[in-house]
Amino acid sequence: MTLAATKTKAEQALSQNFEAVASRLPGGRAIAEARKAAIGTFAALGLPHRRIEEWKYTDLRSALKEALPPAVGDDAPATARDLDRALEDLAGLDAHRLVFVDGAYRSELSTAGVPKGVKFTALAAALAKSADRAGEGLLRESAPGRESAPGHEAVIALNTAFMSDGAVIQIAGGAKLDKPLLLVFARNGREGRLVTTRNIIEAGAGAQGTVIEAYVTLDGAAAGQANALSQVVVGDGAQLDHAMCTLAGAAGSHLATWMAALGSQAVYRAFQLTAATGLARNNLFATFKGQHSKLDISGCFLGRASEHIDTTLVVDHAVPACESRELFKGVLTDRARSVFQGKVVVRPDAQKTDGKQMARVLMLSEDAEFDSKPELEIHADDVVCGHGSTSAEIDADMLFYMMSRGIPLPEARALLIESFVGEAIDKLPSEAVRTAFAGIAKRRLANLTG
Repeated sequence: MTLAATKTKAEQALSQNFEAVASRLPGGRAIAEARKAAIGTFAALGLPHRRIEEWKYTDLRSALKEALPPAVGDDAPATARDLDRALEDLAGLDAHRLVFVDGAYRSELSTAGVPKGVKFTALAAALAKSADRAGEGLLRESAPGRESAPGHEAVIALNTAFMSDGAVIQIAGGAKLDKPLLLVFARNGREGRLVTTRNIIEAGAGAQGTVIEAYVTLDGAAAGQANALSQVVVGDGAQLDHAMCTLAGAAGSHLATWMAALGSQAVYRAFQLTAATGLARNNLFATFKGQHSKLDISGCFLGRASEHIDTTLVVDHAVPACESRELFKGVLTDRARSVFQGKVVVRPDAQKTDGKQMARVLMLSEDAEFDSKPELEIHADDVVCGHGSTSAEIDADMLFYMMSRGIPLPEARALLIESFVGEAIDKLPSEAVRTAFAGIAKRRLANLTG
């Protein structure tokens, strides 16, 4: 006999909230049907929980006690000064800025125009204007396949059901962006809301560019929940640098999903910085579709108080002769907890695969916790693959050495910690972007060690 699982208060509320706002969400008939099917999928699956191995350390069913009302049609006021304050060092970056406030595109806060060779459309407008068949195409790439982790289908389904807006970016083949595209997703509502966004980023054959996603909370905004998904396609011979900064607030929860597909001879460099967020789950799924491509995924996470930061990635080597590198650094203090789950899959025909993965965490408190589960699933015999994971305190010998050279204890500790996370930040290829992310990290590290 099979017993149906009892729905939690949050799971029931999510289904009820969808019924309340479905008619106000953008899109034609096909999109509406896709949304309806997605909420049905979620209703059948429920929130991921600890009995699903990939969600063992981040039990959403227990963690999400309530489901906030969706942010649909909210029009909270925001100014450029508010955004600059929230963006911190990213505010000074020379970039084309596209701004979304509480899940809605704000043209008056965005940079006028986009670089030559780039086509930008707000997702809400694209869904509203597209024919049914074209609208279905916007959603097709989000269907979970082998590269997805079990249990994540529910998170994707919720994104499909509730997505209100986002950026559709197409970089033309051969185009080279003069400066980064900065996608700003700001929370400013005075009442807690669920903000659901989706980005579609396509780099055509031979294109080169940088896209940055920044998730921030403006001063005075209420704590909220977010579900953000980015579909990324890197065309043959294209080079795409993709970075994300998440500062969602100590009481906020943020579910982020990146799903990337790489063509032949493509280069995709991804980086994520997560800090000052109560609950964060970052999912990265990358699949090699063409040979002789390179993937570099890196990031750093900084946790304090009782913050929970989970990074889960799956790299699918589906074709031969590709290279992947993953490096994540974390710093934890107080009762903060971080999770790293990294899986590299090498399919039977993916000979000449070169994959390496490493996660390292610096523990500043005896009460902090780090759970790590690196995995290799190899079905080919001509490969070079490896993984590792470490956690440790600050090196006492190195600290003593620096103090013996006249450096005060607080400054010596700060320098060692900055150097530790700097290895991951240095993976960012652009000096300007690297400097901005390093500045944000340094400020957050001061809060951790102060």
